[in-house]
Amino acid sequence: MAKKKKAPSNSIAQNKKARFDYHIEDTIEAGVSLLGWEVKSCREGKVQLVDSYVIFKSGEAFLLGVLIQPLQTVSTHYVTDPSRTRKLLLNRKEISKLQAATEQKGYTVVATSLYWKGHLIKCGVSLGKGKQEHDKRATEKERDWNREKTRTLKADN
Repeated sequence: MAKKKKAPSNSIAQNKKARFDYHIEDTIEAGVSLLGWEVKSCREGKVQLVDSYVIFKSGEAFLLGVLIQPLQTVSTHYVTDPSRTRKLLLNRKEISKLQAATEQKGYTVVATSLYWKGHLIKCGVSLGKGKQEHDKRATEKERDWNREKTRTLKADN
């Protein structure tokens, strides 16, 4: 009997800190304009989304703070900038919706995930409202309680 092969994950990078720092309200899928060496680095998983966010200039959306480390073989041929500003590919309706929401007090647009969709790289862009310090403590307390609950259930079985 042959074992089933595990399907490869389409996820490149996750921004777990964004879920801790923000109340995520709405998520939109956006394309990302990348150079060839950046796509190769994404295939290797050399991407960090920790402090990434979206800004709007002249009706376009740009992704800032994403760190894509260049591969050793590529960095000899090109002048690489690992943290350059990358354009997000969204339609006008989505851009205007996100831009109007960010003009409200306390809202920001952050990148929560980077993943493959077919042969294209997509970015999960989320609208979030910043959490207060007591909200963060409550989230951590709830997470600890769930962890303790699963431990006791495993011990009983």
